Amino acid sequence: MKIIDNYRLVLGSKSPRRKELLGWLQIPFVVEVSTIEEISAKIKPQMIAEDIAQKKGQDILQKLIKDNFKQQLVVSADTIVCIDHEILGKPKDITEAKNMLMRLSNREHDVITAVYLGKYNQCMQDGCGKVFSCKTKVHFKKIDQDLLQNYLDSGDSMDKAGAYGIQGQSLTFIDRIEGSYSNVVGFPLDMFIDELKNFLGHPGETAGQWRKKIRSA
Repeated sequence: MKIIDNYRLVLGSKSPRRKELLGWLQIPFVVEVSTIEEISAKIKPQMIAEDIAQKKGQDILQKLIKDNFKQQLVVSADTIVCIDHEILGKPKDITEAKNMLMRLSNREHDVITAVYLGKYNQCMQDGCGKVFSCKTKVHFKKIDQDLLQNYLDSGDSMDKAGAYGIQGQSLTFIDRIEGSYSNVVGFPLDMFIDELKNFLGHPGETAGQWRKKIRSA
């Protein structure tokens, strides 16, 4: 398939963390958010994250194609926190946030971010895409109760999977990580660069060359 340049990059996420990370690549992009229910029939955490990321991206891509916006490159993502093969979502209240953090205390857990890349394909009419995921192991030290209370009082835990964000006050809980830091923030930027170049069909290009394939939003 011939690669058509001059895509408009569409980030399928309202997350300020993902917008910040993608912005570091100095690529213009717009934001479109999917309204689908984020559920999956998959069993394994990695497959669940990939399934949800793909569903969100395909939902946005289909809407754009339907509106005749075909020269789009859609990027969507889903991040999960997993311990003992159980997914910890966003806490419903402070009590649940505290319970999640105490469960993570003095232990290690996995953070998995799945990313979907999708674009219009004339042969398929409805678009083509790929999904990949990145896993980082995060080690928590035993959480000091005063630091825990300060963090809960800040409200920062309430909109984050596993009740914490590595770039905030909860960094005081973390002893070390194994793998991508940006993945724990919510977007594996290092892996995304390689996957995007492969998806566009130019894996050997420099950053300057493949950035030119994304037009001004």
